[in-house]
Amino acid sequence: MNQKLLTGALAAMAFLLPSTAMGQTADFNIIPQPQQVVTDASAPFVLDANTVISIQTNSQDMKRNANMLASYIQQATGIRPAINKQAKGGTIIVLSINNNISNAEGYTLDTGAKQIRIAGASAAGVFYGIQTLRKSLPLCNGKAAQVSIPAVHIADAPRFAYRGTHLDVSRHFVTADSIRQFIDMLALHNINRFHWHLTDDQGWRIEIKKYPLLTKIGAKRAQTVVGHIGYDAEKYDGKPYDGFYTQQQIRDIVKYAADRYITIVPEIDLPGHMQAALAAYPELGCTGGPYKVWQKWGISDDVLCAGNDKVMTFIDNVLKEVTQLFPSKYIHVGGDECPKVRWKECPKCQARIKALHLEAKDGHSAEERLQSYVITHASNYLKSLGRNTIGWDEILEGGLAEGATVMSWRGEAGGIAAAKQNHDVVMTPNSYLYFDYYQSLDKANEPLAIGGYLPLQRVYSYEPMPKELTADEARHIIGVQANIWTEYMPTFKHMQYMALPRVAALSEVQWTQPQLKDYNDFTNRLISLTNLYDRLGYNYAKHLYNVNISIDSDTKWREIVVHMTTAGDAEIRYTLDGSQPTASSTLYTGAIHLQKSAKIRATAFRNGKSSQVSSQDIVFNKATACPIKLLQPTHKSYTYNGGVTLTDGLVGDKGFGTGRWLGFSGNDLEAVIDLKKPTDVSSVSLNTCVEKGSWIFDARNIEVSVSTDGIAFTTVANKALPALEKNSADGINTYELNFSQTKARYIKVHATSEHSIPDWHAGKGKPGFLFVDEISVK
Repeated sequence: MNQKLLTGALAAMAFLLPSTAMGQTADFNIIPQPQQVVTDASAPFVLDANTVISIQTNSQDMKRNANMLASYIQQATGIRPAINKQAKGGTIIVLSINNNISNAEGYTLDTGAKQIRIAGASAAGVFYGIQTLRKSLPLCNGKAAQVSIPAVHIADAPRFAYRGTHLDVSRHFVTADSIRQFIDMLALHNINRFHWHLTDDQGWRIEIKKYPLLTKIGAKRAQTVVGHIGYDAEKYDGKPYDGFYTQQQIRDIVKYAADRYITIVPEIDLPGHMQAALAAYPELGCTGGPYKVWQKWGISDDVLCAGNDKVMTFIDNVLKEVTQLFPSKYIHVGGDECPKVRWKECPKCQARIKALHLEAKDGHSAEERLQSYVITHASNYLKSLGRNTIGWDEILEGGLAEGATVMSWRGEAGGIAAAKQNHDVVMTPNSYLYFDYYQSLDKANEPLAIGGYLPLQRVYSYEPMPKELTADEARHIIGVQANIWTEYMPTFKHMQYMALPRVAALSEVQWTQPQLKDYNDFTNRLISLTNLYDRLGYNYAKHLYNVNISIDSDTKWREIVVHMTTAGDAEIRYTLDGSQPTASSTLYTGAIHLQKSAKIRATAFRNGKSSQVSSQDIVFNKATACPIKLLQPTHKSYTYNGGVTLTDGLVGDKGFGTGRWLGFSGNDLEAVIDLKKPTDVSSVSLNTCVEKGSWIFDARNIEVSVSTDGIAFTTVANKALPALEKNSADGINTYELNFSQTKARYIKVHATSEHSIPDWHAGKGKPGFLFVDEISVK
């Protein structure tokens, strides 16, 4: 049966079931969606008190699988099947190994009237089959007498072998019990790698026996910065903060994860992000200290001294203990965001550069090549222990260590470069997979986040296989991972909220073949999964139940076309005048075509209850929905809908990653708007977004030119802007350029970006970002 007919088929079959089973029928519309699901109208399997679980092997892994399945069934239905007892006229669930399944994590699930067979290529494959059955079960408040499970054949296997989620416990510590719950969350979503970020400037969280001061001193910070930081004076909470894991706790957690077929990939971030370690052992730094565990977020200039032999010994000793605790093939060495300020001034580092002949080469500075030397040292040591190195994409700078695997987080460019060099890659671009970004534009009602905007749909839309790669290069894309950085997540409950339900979208990116993905279908399936979240006590974001308002620019008719969607079959009511929608407001039945400004408000109604109100203001001017051409390219990570973003009637708000701003780096905004006919114009305005801590600067010059033919342009206004100072305010700036009224069809706007960041900034000399939104013509 066609996968798209599955929901309808199961719904139809429900009418064939006994009335006592109505509302207690399994549904295999789950997340992640299996690769193949075929149903028929045969008699269903009836799960009841007589059902037993049979294991076709003496494997301890399979016995554990059986016990977990029994617990999952009891959790949903109240029925706990016996294990390996003879079925006395009842139904049986058989767990077995099938060596003919090619994918190591693949499985089949077959349901008949008397038997369910879950067969996996391995015990892990069986476990994923168990998760599929678990997620199909109705939640019966623990009181079901029986549950009907339709006849079905499922053949399933993951798309990617590495399916990861990262959690930072350095900025905010997560207790061992909460880590176990986090691991349970991953298992529910078929995720098999837990990337555990254990060390950073703000805290060292892993016990190292040879260096006890790492936790005695390095795990403790005197206080923590409050709110977002920039270049203004920070505020601190004055509260001491600490926490770390003993080696025994880590061993217990590693086993807990392994029992759920999750490998923990530990990260010891080096040579940067090491101020907590330097506070404990100041002799490892370039200046000798004294150092303090960092109390704010961001990147410290104080890093390990690459010219000090004691540092290499320290790295080896730490990694040795780490490998004794974690059996993972991969050990993560960080390698990201390592400032070279100290190295440039350090006699030992400069002597090392000279001794190793690490002069600037192939576009990389001597200090970048020195970082490669440190990473290569760590990589070679790990290789001697039988392990592989994995690191953030900065490890490409100065030359990639042999056999190292790259996590591409600054977009996909690093991953593409690594794959072309025949290195394995895990894709984790921040623009799709950083779960510390906001999930909603309604920030007033959201917990504090680092910034940006990453809604559920954008996560789901991610395609990890870059088109730039050949088939041979693409085989190096071994997996996908999302990252949870906890600067602004002081509690585990907050972290859960930021993770869920975006982890559900991630799981389908990782597991499901792209041709089977459909966002609307996904959101319908997600409703059932959130019911399980509720049963498990997980805290999750509920934007899924609100109305999603999206817009398109129709440049042919100069209209803004508004689309509204929500999960399930809820009805949508809306207004266009800013008033709150009610059950009697206009019913949404299809796209809304606007040719004037509107204040859209929309609500979804389910079972007589309304969702939160979704808002979207459309502001028209003479340029709105007009054709626009960009003469210089945007930055790849901040292209969004392209040039139409500047004339779509949506005014950019706080948060440069919301999709309403176009980002440029190294290039300028240079755009030509076609007003479609000669028009009287006398003013052009645009907005810029400044966030210096993220290397986002203001424009340096804005020029407006006009033309009647699109070829010959005449400059009508020009505005020079000063370079930003360290104390210049972040925020949104609006620049309006007025000129004598003139008739023009084409308007060219040229906003020059900051091509060289000032010396007071950590990015001095490098090009700054320029973020621009709505161009208004009057």
